[in-house]
Amino acid sequence: MALATYSLTWITLLQFDLDYDQISLYFVFFATITGYNFVKYFGIAKFHHRRLANWLKAIQVFSLFSFFGLAYYAYYLILNTKFLIAILGIITFLYAIPLLPRTYFVDDNSNLRQISGLKVYVIALVWSLATVLLPTLQNEIIVNNDVLITVIQRFLYVFVLMMPFEIRDLNYDSIKLGTIPQRIGIKKTKIIGILMLIPFFFLEYFKDELKANQIIINLIITFITALFLVFSNKEQSKYYSAFWVEALPLFWLVLVLVFR
Repeated sequence: MALATYSLTWITLLQFDLDYDQISLYFVFFATITGYNFVKYFGIAKFHHRRLANWLKAIQVFSLFSFFGLAYYAYYLILNTKFLIAILGIITFLYAIPLLPRTYFVDDNSNLRQISGLKVYVIALVWSLATVLLPTLQNEIIVNNDVLITVIQRFLYVFVLMMPFEIRDLNYDSIKLGTIPQRIGIKKTKIIGILMLIPFFFLEYFKDELKANQIIINLIITFITALFLVFSNKEQSKYYSAFWVEALPLFWLVLVLVFR
């Protein structure tokens, strides 16, 4: 997953003709590891450190080193970028920690992750801001029409990218989560995903700086992502989403580098 966000951030830099920005890229990489492990394992670990299994302790140590990497590169971020990561940090914190009033939640966890149907929207929002707005702010690019369109495109793409995972997790997710496949079924979920890929592709034509190679790249990645969505199901193989779907941003990056 960290490689996916790293790839999407690098894609942004290439799309706006920016140099390889080690600070932005490595910050996003380490922040993804730290944030993901925090959200995923906080509910398991909480404060029972002495009774943690060895594998979970290893993850905590790995996450700690990733946090050190995050902190190191965060030090070199400019002020505007730090404001953005503060907002993203708060969203991530609320996504995992039970602080908000329980009347808004489906159970007693009281975090954003448990609000019915909200999970995929939060992830898409955080990823789109982190992989588009963060590197552009860090490189002092004016947030213009092209940047805003790219943020919307990235939100749509990440949203669709989450759908094979949502379909896979139908076997495991509590019905209280109200995921899209739980609410409308697998077939309609796939239809919505395909429909969302249409504006993802055609929004490129509304940018002030239109590039022919980017149109070709978007067409290829749209087609391949649509195929992975169409063929996803509840009984998908272990690596279908966890490897192949997660690898799509890396494939997108390779396309951008090849067609550059």
